[in-house]
Amino acid sequence: MVLLYGSSAYTLSKNNLKHFWGPVANWGLPIAAIADVKKNPEYISGKMTTALTIYSMLFMRFAIKVQPRNMLLFACHLTNVTAQISQGTRFINYYYLSGNSSKKSIEPPAEKTETGG
Repeated sequence: MVLLYGSSAYTLSKNNLKHFWGPVANWGLPIAAIADVKKNPEYISGKMTTALTIYSMLFMRFAIKVQPRNMLLFACHLTNVTAQISQGTRFINYYYLSGNSSKKSIEPPAEKTETGG
C-alpha cells in the first residue's frame, strides 16, 4: 500500500504495521484493569498487579528507546501502569489498611446432598 506523504510516497510495510497492531492488541490489559476498578477488591491479585506494573514500566522504556519511537505503545503502557497502580492501591487498602485481612476467602458453595427415601 502506498500513501502520499508530503511530496514523496510512503510505503506501509510489515515493519511499519507492527508499530500499530502490536500496541492495539496490548490495549486489552489497561482496558481490563480499568473495567475492574468498580469490582470488589477481594478479587484483586497482588502478585499479578505487581507483575503487570513492572511489565508495563519496562515496555514504556522500550517504546521510547526503539527507533522509530512507538508512542502508541508508550501510551498503552502508561495507561496500564496508572490502572495497575490504582488496583494495587485498592489491594493494599483492602487487605492491609482497612483491617479486612481476616475476611473469609472466597469459597465455592457447599454441595447439597439428597437423602434417600
